[in-house]
Amino acid sequence: MPRKKNYNFLEHMVDAFIEAHGKNLEEAFESAGMALVDTMVHIEKIDEKIEDYIKVNGWDLKSLLYNWLEDLLIKVTSEGRVYSSFNVKISKKNSNYELEAIGRGEDLDITKHEPKTEVKAVTYHMMEIKKSKKGVTLRFLLDL
Repeated sequence: MPRKKNYNFLEHMVDAFIEAHGKNLEEAFESAGMALVDTMVHIEKIDEKIEDYIKVNGWDLKSLLYNWLEDLLIKVTSEGRVYSSFNVKISKKNSNYELEAIGRGEDLDITKHEPKTEVKAVTYHMMEIKKSKKGVTLRFLLDL
């Protein structure tokens, strides 16, 4: 069962502009991952039958977000995996960031998950990471 959707699809002419929220950085990255999957398929139709370990690195938080989303995009498009929830842990190792996650989902079934939109690429364009007393907000653009 997918978690509560903690993200919004914002107005954009041709691409998917997404704002993901969380009370902390990890939760915001979890929401961003769910938003990416939900752009591509109906996330509410994904059963949590499998767990995959995912690990990415970045030299800063924006590169970490980019690498996280890019890795998930590859898992969906090349490996045929879709996820309805994530458990993310982010740590700082020396001057770099490391993200380790468990993605829960199943193999892509086109008849069950009903593809929505093809995502061509993750971009740095319009990417923002804002921390406040309320939590963390991530904004990013997916090239459709």
